[in-house]
Amino acid sequence: MMMATVAMAAVAFCADNTLGTWKMDAAKSKAPSGQSPIKSATTIREAAGDGVKMSVKGEREDGTKIDVSYTAKYDGKPVTMSGSGLPYDTVSLTMKDANTVKDVRSKKGGKYKGTGTFAVSKDGKTATLSTKGTGADGKPFESMTAFDKH
Repeated sequence: MMMATVAMAAVAFCADNTLGTWKMDAAKSKAPSGQSPIKSATTIREAAGDGVKMSVKGEREDGTKIDVSYTAKYDGKPVTMSGSGLPYDTVSLTMKDANTVKDVRSKKGGKYKGTGTFAVSKDGKTATLSTKGTGADGKPFESMTAFDKH
C-alpha cells in the first residue's frame, strides 16, 4: 500500500520536460491537408500550478498569423483558447509521463476534432507533435510537427 502511494505521488509530481521554448522545424514537419501549412512557429510552455501556460506565435505560408494562448491543468478538462490562427479553440490536456503530453482539441460549433501527442526526445533537445482527427472540412487528417528546444 505504501509503495503504491509513493508511486502515485511520484507521477503526480514528476518533472515536466515539455516546458520551455520550442521552435518549429518546418523542414522536418508534415502539414495536414486542407489548410495552409505553418511556415514558422514558436511555442512557449511555462509551469502554471499543476498545469501549463502555453502560447504559440507564428505564421502560415499564406501569411495568416498565429497568436494563441491558454492555461490548462493536466486533468483532461477542456479550456478555451484565446487568439486566432489555429483551426480549434478548445483543448484539454493529460500528462502521460515527464516527456509526453496528450491533448484533445476541438472547434466549438465546428467539425474540427483532433488528438495530439507532444513527445520530447530522451535528450530533451527535440520534440514532435503528432496529431490526427477530423479537419474543419469534415475530412480525416494526420500531421507531425517537429520542434527544437531553444
